Formats: sequence, C-alpha cells, structure tokens
Amino acid sequence: MVQKTRVDQMVTRLRDMQASTPDVEASAVVSVDGLIIASSLPASVEEDRVSAMSAAMLSLGERIAGELGRGTLSQVYIHGDKGYVLLTAVGAEAVLTVLARESAKLGLVFLEIRRAADDLSKMVG
Repeated sequence: MVQKTRVDQMVTRLRDMQASTPDVEASAVVSVDGLIIASSLPASVEEDRVSAMSAAMLSLGERIAGELGRGTLSQVYIHGDKGYVLLTAVGAEAVLTVLARESAKLGLVFLEIRRAADDLSKMVG
C-alpha cells in the first residue's frame, strides 16, 4: 500500500469537508507567503490568484484586528452577491480559504471549517 503524502492527506481533508458540507464549493490551504499548499478548487479558479489574495487578506485582517483592539484574528468573512469567501488561520503558517454558496447555512459551514482547520493544522507542521 502506498503511503499518502502530506499534501495528498490535506487534499483528502478538503474534499471530505466539501462532501460533508454541500454549501462549500471549493477550498484551499495557502501558505502565509501566498503559495498554494493543497487545494480542491475548480479548474476555472486560478490557484495563484486565490493563494496570493488569501494571504494578503489574512495579513490585512490580522493588522486590522490588532490595530483596532479586536484581539487575535479568528476569521475573515467576505460576502458577495454570489456567495462567501471565508478565511481562517491554520496554525501560524497557513490559511484555509473556503468558497461557499450564497444560500449557505453559515453556522454549519463555520463549524466544518473549524474542524477542518484543526485537522489541517496538524498536517501543516
């Protein structure tokens, strides 16, 4: 039996999240430097753009939370007319980016994101 690589394990976890939460359309784990670590994104989405924007948004969110006395950043939440982009830190070195449908039940999505982020943080290192 072939041992799964760390990236393969992360991709499997992303796909499991999407399978258990149909409102999640796509997801990726991105380094804080803006590089894709693992993804389950549709072919129409450019991984490089997602990774760079995710890292920038997390960094900006952390600065805003700190400067405005809101404590440690938990999530960045973006709501557009076609759905949501949700970013959550995965340990100190990565970001979990999730694309969710406009009709998403956000409580369930947030719960699954937190579970996935906890699992992925053990894989990131």
